Amino acid sequence: MSEFDTYSDSYRTDVEAALPAGLDQDRFTAVKAAHVLELAGRRLGPPSGLTALDVGCGTGETDRHLAGAFGELHGVDVAEAALARARAANPAVEYRAYTGDRLPHDDDRFDISFSINVMHHVPPPGWDSFARELVRVTKPGGLVAVFEHNPLNPLTRRVVSRCVFDEDAVLLRQRRTRALLAAAGAPLDERRYILFIPSAAPWARTLERPLRMVPLGAQYYVAGRVR
Repeated sequence: MSEFDTYSDSYRTDVEAALPAGLDQDRFTAVKAAHVLELAGRRLGPPSGLTALDVGCGTGETDRHLAGAFGELHGVDVAEAALARARAANPAVEYRAYTGDRLPHDDDRFDISFSINVMHHVPPPGWDSFARELVRVTKPGGLVAVFEHNPLNPLTRRVVSRCVFDEDAVLLRQRRTRALLAAAGAPLDERRYILFIPSAAPWARTLERPLRMVPLGAQYYVAGRVR
């Protein structure tokens, strides 16, 4: 059993307990889901014609915002209990368990593969392998997108330090994530710092757009184009 099975029933409560008062997990989840869709639409075409994989999907919180938007949406996770909750919440999404090593999908299967706040839970010696697996299952010309906490943001570091399942987290700077994807065969296509404003409203993303290269957003994403 994965250690994350322990938190499958309390995931939302545990995250929100670490957040500053007045903030809730759904705001952040909705923003990141919107960025996944916008990125796919800008770089690959209408999401309705694309196949997508959510690596480290957990209880399917992000997939609630993505189900029905992609032509196909799949998710994988190491926590069986979390997957059971994800399947119940998102019956249109295909979920599979995996060991954390080789993803349970064929080479060149997806147009876009993404992970959201997952890599910092992977022990650093496994980062290269994790990135290679994301690239392996993605079609040539497709995108691999990694969303991560920004260790340069002091509020982010405080939230991580307070979260019960982030005790062993090792945060990656954006440049490290870029290097990992490039070495795995997906050189940089787009990068942004995000979540300067903790709102899921479209106006917040509009205001943040000019700040996308300022390394103070609570999180960031790096997208690499598979060769």
